[in-house]
Amino acid sequence: MNRLARHAANARAQVLAAAAAACLALPCAAADNASITVSATVLSKSNCRFSSNATLAINLGAIDPSGSTTASGNVGTSFKCGGSAPTASYTVTADDGLYSPGAGLRRLRHATVTTEFMDYSLAISPSAGLANKNQVVNVTVTADVAPAAYGGARSGNYSDTVVLTVSP
Repeated sequence: MNRLARHAANARAQVLAAAAAACLALPCAAADNASITVSATVLSKSNCRFSSNATLAINLGAIDPSGSTTASGNVGTSFKCGGSAPTASYTVTADDGLYSPGAGLRRLRHATVTTEFMDYSLAISPSAGLANKNQVVNVTVTADVAPAAYGGARSGNYSDTVVLTVSP
């Protein structure tokens, strides 16, 4: 091989080597990528849990539509707070129930005539406060139906279901 041919062969080899090195250093035309989302939730230093997961019930009893006093009933439950904090700042809330016509409004629904409703209110005591770690906190939930709500109500059974939540 003459000198010119050897020089051309060396030049070709250098160009191929440079192209291969560039493909390793830079993304080649066949490269692809993907995104990964990384997330985490940091829990509170306190966590409160109801002592029992049993279904609670408030029975307002038989209501006389000619009555003039508020029909009232209540039920008690309890919770404890744990976690690494020595005390927890808690809140206990209830949602608006299954038959709410809007935020903050609760209604009992007739068992068989599902277009009949009776307004009621719900109170939680205490609804907020501080609790020492592992201290049992007793809570009373009270439901009231005012005479204006039951005075013209259709006779029969009424009910609703609300979800009680303790935070954190």
